[in-house]
Amino acid sequence: MTYETSGTIQSWAEEDRPREKLMLKGKAALSEAELIAILINSGTVDLTAVDVARIILKSVGHNLNELARLSVKDLSKFRGIGEAKAISIVAALELGRRRREQDRPQRARITCSRDAYNEMLPHLLDKPHEEFWILLLNRANEVMRPVQVSAGGVSGTVADPKIIFRHALEQLASGMILLHNHPSGNLTPSQADKDLTRRLKDAGRLLDIPVLDHLIFTDKAYYSFADEGIL
Repeated sequence: MTYETSGTIQSWAEEDRPREKLMLKGKAALSEAELIAILINSGTVDLTAVDVARIILKSVGHNLNELARLSVKDLSKFRGIGEAKAISIVAALELGRRRREQDRPQRARITCSRDAYNEMLPHLLDKPHEEFWILLLNRANEVMRPVQVSAGGVSGTVADPKIIFRHALEQLASGMILLHNHPSGNLTPSQADKDLTRRLKDAGRLLDIPVLDHLIFTDKAYYSFADEGIL
C-alpha cells in the first residue's frame, strides 16, 4: 500500500505548516491530522508528520475514540512513531479524557441506570481490558465516589466481595451500583456475571448496603440488571 506525500513540511507555505497555521489561524483551523502532527513533531525521510498522522487516523477509521484505545506499543508499530512520540499522543488523549471528567458536576445524583452509565464514562471509556468498579452512594443516591475494585484481561477480571464491601463500609455508603466493562462490546451477561451479582446482592442485604444495579459497560451502550428485572 502506498500513500501520497507532500514533501517536507518546511517546503509548504507558512500558513499550511501545522505550528504556523495554529499561530496564524487558531487551533480550530487545524485538522485532526495536523494536531497530531504537532505532537509527533517530525516524520520520516519520505513522509511528513502530517502524512504519518493521516496514516494513523486512517487505521482507526478517523475515530478519535478508537485512537484513544491504542497503547504506546500499538502506536509504536507505525513507521515514524517511536516510543517518545507514541507517549506524547497517549498523554494528550489522556489529558482530553481528564478534562471531560473534571467538567462533570460533583455529587451527581443517580436516578436511573443512564445516570450511572454517564457517571462512569470518564473512567471506563476506551479501556482495552476488563475492569470492575463500584459507585458508592449516600442516602440521597448521590455519588460519594467511584472505586476501581480490580482490572484484568480482555475476557475477565476478579471481583472479590470482601474487598467490595470493605470499600463500602469504610466510606459509610448507603448503597452501591456494580459496574464492569466488556471490551468486546458484547452486552450479554455471562452466568458468572449473574452469579456474582446474586452473591453481592445477598451480602448487601445482610450489611444494609443494598446493591441497586449492576451495569455491563461498553463504549456505546450498557446493560442494566435492574432495568432487565434480573437483579
